[in-house]
Amino acid sequence: MTRGFIIGKFFPFHLGHMYLLDVGRANCDHLTVWVCEKAEQSVLGHIRAGWIKELYPDVEVRLVPDTLADDDTQGWATYTVRVLGKAPDIVFTSEEYGEPYAKAMGSKHMLVDKHRIHIPMSGTKIRNDAVSNWDYLSPPVRAYYAKRIVVLGAESTGTTTLAIALKDDLSTEWVSEYGREYCLHRNNEEWNEWQTEEFIHIASEQIRRENELARNARGVLICDTDAFATSVWHKRYMGYYSPEIQKVIDNGKKADLYILTGDEIPFVQDGTRDGENIRHEMHKWFIDELERTKRKYILVTGSQEERLNQSKNAIEEILS
Repeated sequence: MTRGFIIGKFFPFHLGHMYLLDVGRANCDHLTVWVCEKAEQSVLGHIRAGWIKELYPDVEVRLVPDTLADDDTQGWATYTVRVLGKAPDIVFTSEEYGEPYAKAMGSKHMLVDKHRIHIPMSGTKIRNDAVSNWDYLSPPVRAYYAKRIVVLGAESTGTTTLAIALKDDLSTEWVSEYGREYCLHRNNEEWNEWQTEEFIHIASEQIRRENELARNARGVLICDTDAFATSVWHKRYMGYYSPEIQKVIDNGKKADLYILTGDEIPFVQDGTRDGENIRHEMHKWFIDELERTKRKYILVTGSQEERLNQSKNAIEEILS
C-alpha cells in the first residue's frame, strides 16, 4: 500500500487545496492530511479539519499543533515521522519546502500546481476578502464565511417584505420565518396554550435552516428572524425570557448585523396576527434585548425603498 501525505494550515480550505487533495488521492492508496493549528488563528483548527473531513470522508484527517518554525525543515520532518510512526511513501505539496521536507524523511515528492496556474488562489487572498473570492470556496467554507444579516421586528412592521427585497437585490439566499410556518400549522390543528418546548423547536429549526442555506449564499445570508428573535416571541406569549432558548441561541452562529424594522407604519391584519395592541411594546422589547446583549443593529424606517437603502448601506459596511 502506497501511503501519501499532505501537510498544511488550510487557512481557509479552498479549491486550490481541493485540487492538491484530488491529485494526492489519485496517486496513493491511503492519504493522510495534517491540519496544523496555532491558537492565534482566527479559524479554529477543528473547524478547518471538519471541512476536509466532510468533503473527503475517505481521507485520514488529523489536527496537529503547529509548534515549529515554518523554515525548520528537518524539525518538521522528524516531527512528522515520529507522530506518523514511519515516513510516508510520497508527500504532495504546492510549495518550495516540499522537496527538502520529503527528502529529509526519505519520501518521494510530487509538486502540484506550484505557480497556481490551475487554481489561482491562496488562503491570504481569501482571508483579506472572502466575498470577492467566493467562487473558490466550497459549500461548508461558504457557510462559515457568509455574513448573516437578520431582519426582525414586531408584527406587521415589514420584516418579510424587507428580507425578500434584500435577497433579490443581493442575489443571495434567504431564510424564511419558520415560526410563521409553524403557527399556521398550529392554528389549523387548533392547539391551545403555547409551551416553551415549541419555541425551543422553532429556534432550533430556524438555526438548522440557516446553516443549510448559508452553504449556497453569495457572501451574505438574509434571515427573516432568528433564534434570538424567537426568545422575544417567547416573552410575548409566555411572559418571560427562557434560559433553555438562550442555550439554543448560544449554540448557533451569531449574526453579523440585525436590521430592526420600525413600528411607525400602519398595522395590517392578515388573518394570523394578534399583536396590534402590543406591537409598540414588542418593538421596545427588541431594542432593549439587542442593546442588553450588545448585538450590532440598525433601526430602519420610512418607505420600503428607504428601508432597503438604509439596510444596503449597513450591509456594505459589514462587507467592507
